[in-house]
Parts: sequence; C-alpha cells; structure tokens
Amino acid sequence: MIKEWATVVSWQNGEAQLNCDVKTSCNSCASRAGCGSRILNKLGPQTSHTLSVACDTPLVVGQKVELGIAEGSLIGSALLVYMSPLVGLFLVSALFQALFGTNLAAICGALLGGVGGFLIARGFSLKLSRRESWQPVILSVALPPDVLRVETVTSADDR
Repeated sequence: MIKEWATVVSWQNGEAQLNCDVKTSCNSCASRAGCGSRILNKLGPQTSHTLSVACDTPLVVGQKVELGIAEGSLIGSALLVYMSPLVGLFLVSALFQALFGTNLAAICGALLGGVGGFLIARGFSLKLSRRESWQPVILSVALPPDVLRVETVTSADDR
C-alpha cells in the first residue's frame, strides 16, 4: 500500500474533498544546478491535487488524513497510461512502413498509433477508475487542527 497525507478541504454527505500536495525531490540533493527534473517541475504549474474520497467519519476543514492506494492499481494505471501510446506508436508505424514502404508513411503511422494508444488508454482508464480496488482509501485520521494546542509558559525566573 502506498501512503500519502492529505488535508481536508470539505466534507459533506460522506464524501471528503482532499488536497494532496505534490512532493518533489528537488532542493534535497547536491546536483540542483544541472538537474533536468528540477527544470521540468518548474514548468508544471500544478503543485497540489484535489480528489474526492468516501468517508463516513465527519471531518473538519484543515484536518489531516492518511490516504492509501494499492501498489497493483498504481502500477497498472502507469502501465496503461505510458505503454499503450508507446505500443500503438511502434505497431502502427511498423505496419505503415511495411504497407507503404516510405518514411513519411511510418511517421504518419507513428502519429496515428500514438494518438490511438492515448485514446485507448483514456477509454480504459475511465472504466478502470470505477473499480473499488483502484480508489484511494482513508487509512487514518489525525486530530482536528483546533483540538491540539501547545502552550509554552515562561516564568519571570527563566528570563
């Protein structure tokens, strides 16, 4: 089970809206200047994701919850999203190359196969996302933010 903490945005009728912050490994290693991942992370504007999760326990805005998702569903979705366009690209490109015998046909086949593979992945992902085993679940719930309060008392003698 892969686990991640999220913050409650809202809770109504047994459904919680949760905000998950995207964590990157940038700024944690010594090779920040020449890192390609760091540059790619700067290009993407989205730093958090909002998702809906079923929860019977009433939650408070700002409360932290631990989410979990099965490794198999995560690996399966990654394979679907990355491999189907790639397989489509190679298969249709090879087919067009064999049928027409030109590089232009192979390029057109690669484009058609990649887009077709993407559309197939999109169609399957909509069906697979309805499976209960592919949904994130709430594993644990932290205390609401207003329950725990820490006070420090300093006396005149400590100064």
